[in-house]
Amino acid sequence: MKFFDTHCHLNDDAYHDDLEEVIGRARQQGVGYILVPGYDLPSSVRAVELARQYEGVFAAVGVHPHDAVTYNPEVEKELRRLLAEEKVVAVGEIGLDYHYNHSPRERQQEIFRRQLALAEAADLPVIIHNRESHNDLFRLLQAAGENHRGVLHAYSGSKEMLRDFLALGLYISVGGPVTFKNARKLPEVVKAIPTCRLVLETDAPYLTPHPYRGRRNEPAYLVHTAGRVAEITGVSWEELAVSTTENAFRLFPRAAAAFPAGN
Repeated sequence: MKFFDTHCHLNDDAYHDDLEEVIGRARQQGVGYILVPGYDLPSSVRAVELARQYEGVFAAVGVHPHDAVTYNPEVEKELRRLLAEEKVVAVGEIGLDYHYNHSPRERQQEIFRRQLALAEAADLPVIIHNRESHNDLFRLLQAAGENHRGVLHAYSGSKEMLRDFLALGLYISVGGPVTFKNARKLPEVVKAIPTCRLVLETDAPYLTPHPYRGRRNEPAYLVHTAGRVAEITGVSWEELAVSTTENAFRLFPRAAAAFPAGN
């Protein structure tokens, strides 16, 4: 029984001093697979380095909407090169963020479209960031056609939004906020996610679950999110581990090819 943390920023400086210990603790807790997404070119390169170094670790490469202003032809050329790596299993973290607007909205949309095209050309899924941008995100994904598979990471939206994204064929990823004591709507949303579309994540070092909220998150803490999701959905721990890990390998087929024993 192994869990798959589908979104964990081991490429963050927060793990500079104890990365080996962090990965070791994850394995001790049954988190056997970890996907490390990039958010700009340097972090994408680092994600690939980690995937090369550690068994069960995979990479995604891409530019986050916060950093859309940094995207240029040279960055795109490097992303194309990285996409050829065996353990690069997705394009991400990409999307739209209208909460902070660190990059202009029009620029975010342009770069999102460009990276959707990269994913289509490479036949890879996308890892999507969405914050206060549902309408534009849905519109852009619809316009991109039916060739895109992917996951909406750290889902925090409504059941109405959920229906829209499920209709596009997306998987839905649930993270630490489902464990928060003040989480009222999210448990009801989790109940509405089809079992075959649900995956789990930490978004470490962010979104630390209860009872460690306020500390640095790490992939070992995925078990707390899993425990709460199992409670909400009424399935056993073992059933949840099997279904969400199988879903992750279906979502990221390159991961299944690179690590067939886990599929």
